[in-house]
Amino acid sequence: SGRDEAMRALLTIARFTVHEAARRRILLAALLCGAAFLALYGTGLHFVAQDIRKPGGMPPLQQRLALNMLVLAGLYAANFLLVMTAVLLPAGTLSGEIASGLMQTVASKPVRRSTIVLGKWLAFAGLVVGYLLLLAGGVLVLARVLGRFTPPGAGAGLSLMALEGVLLVTLVIACGTRFGTVTNGVIVLGLHGLAFIGNWVEQIGTLLGNDAARTAGTVASLVMPSESLWQLAAAHMQPAMMRELHLTPFSPASVPSPAMVAWAAGYLVAALLLGLRAFRRRP
Repeated sequence: SGRDEAMRALLTIARFTVHEAARRRILLAALLCGAAFLALYGTGLHFVAQDIRKPGGMPPLQQRLALNMLVLAGLYAANFLLVMTAVLLPAGTLSGEIASGLMQTVASKPVRRSTIVLGKWLAFAGLVVGYLLLLAGGVLVLARVLGRFTPPGAGAGLSLMALEGVLLVTLVIACGTRFGTVTNGVIVLGLHGLAFIGNWVEQIGTLLGNDAARTAGTVASLVMPSESLWQLAAAHMQPAMMRELHLTPFSPASVPSPAMVAWAAGYLVAALLLGLRAFRRRP
């Protein structure tokens, strides 16, 4: 049937997209960086956990809080690598193929243009989520094995980080239908940078009781919700005492509401639809 043919075409494009990402070695570079990060993190965690757990040292509560901070630090680094990979990995997939003329050949075949975009989106979203599971899952496994500690709310936290990665992939795919590779990457990284700075403005404004700064940060989060998803993930993966006392740099003073998750999901869908529309209208 027509639906089966469309699904086969979608999966074929996704498979070739994964193959092309592997051929360009960007994926290999990301995996090597991730492996190096986990090796370094595991080494540091091993020695720090030994010091924390030594007899006559910290009380059990302080041990858990210290290990929780170390896990959040590792996840923060994993989130940074996730952001960079989610932006750089798919940056040239549409724009580069359009500039080289390859896309004109693909689009002339009896395949719907929406299938091309969705196949590439599906491939890169899957790669980024898999990369997150490798990095963040590695951090959690190392914390469990070396520190005998698992943070609370790890499942919810990883889900929010996955949504952040897929959101960035979607924006890159959507921008790639209209802009060149470099411009595409600059736009999405610039938006994420805006969200990053806006989040710190909001946190500082909340601590100082400055409503104007808090509002400015909230507006930046609405313009680009990626950093808010990380803040909400970090809030889930620590006990309430750490959040309320702001014991670590990863304890947000202003925790995004669950409505931000709905906003980010709607933002993702809107970006994908705009990308499909823009690609369909290209001559």
